[in-house]
Amino acid sequence: LKTMNNLNRKIAILIPAYNEEKYIKDVVSSCSKYKLDIIVVDDGSTDNTPEIIKSIPNPEKFSITLLEHSFNRGKGQSLKTGFDCAVANNYEGVITIDADGQHKVSEISNFLQTLEKNNPDIIVGSRFKNIKGMPFIRLATNYFTSWIISLVAGNKIEDVQSGFRYINSKVLKNIEVKTKNFDAEPELLIKASWSGYKIINTPISTIYHKDFTSYVNPIKDTVKFIKLVFNCLLIKKKYRSKKK
Repeated sequence: LKTMNNLNRKIAILIPAYNEEKYIKDVVSSCSKYKLDIIVVDDGSTDNTPEIIKSIPNPEKFSITLLEHSFNRGKGQSLKTGFDCAVANNYEGVITIDADGQHKVSEISNFLQTLEKNNPDIIVGSRFKNIKGMPFIRLATNYFTSWIISLVAGNKIEDVQSGFRYINSKVLKNIEVKTKNFDAEPELLIKASWSGYKIINTPISTIYHKDFTSYVNPIKDTVKFIKLVFNCLLIKKKYRSKKK
């Protein structure tokens, strides 16, 4: 963690969580090694996810904040709740990471190094440099959606559905995300790209557990994705004029 010694930035780790009692403690504990404040947004879990987070002892050198939705509102809304908290508390940016243990927490150091070296507004973790173990249907869907979003955004974004990202607070303050589910992540990238923010990709690994449960609905979320692309094209002029 040598990077942390030279990193004089106020950054929070943001973890949206829904029914992740199996993995949430390990994810939060692993993130704690970075001594960065952690914001967990529980999205109306019906299992013991919030109780597990509350049982984690309060650290001395950083904080663990739990924000709770009274009912399930969708991943996009969970991210927005976390973004609002980060902006209100004057963080320079957030590193978002999923609560299901699919991401290697050790790779947060790569994001911090990339941030120091290139000073981007957004860093997107790309799983496409290492696709071993990724189910074919998920691989094909991710390639297709990333290709479409890259065309619409006018910027090559390798993995638009990746939840492992760094996002600068300037983006959080200035980009309004209207969708509330998994389509919120590509929406943010499209609008940020149109607004001229610097977006770069960095390779990440993905861990697929045997008991992995995806909350992505292939039919419903594909329809939402198509509607997102259509709606974004309708407002393209607005963002292009802002960029000028």
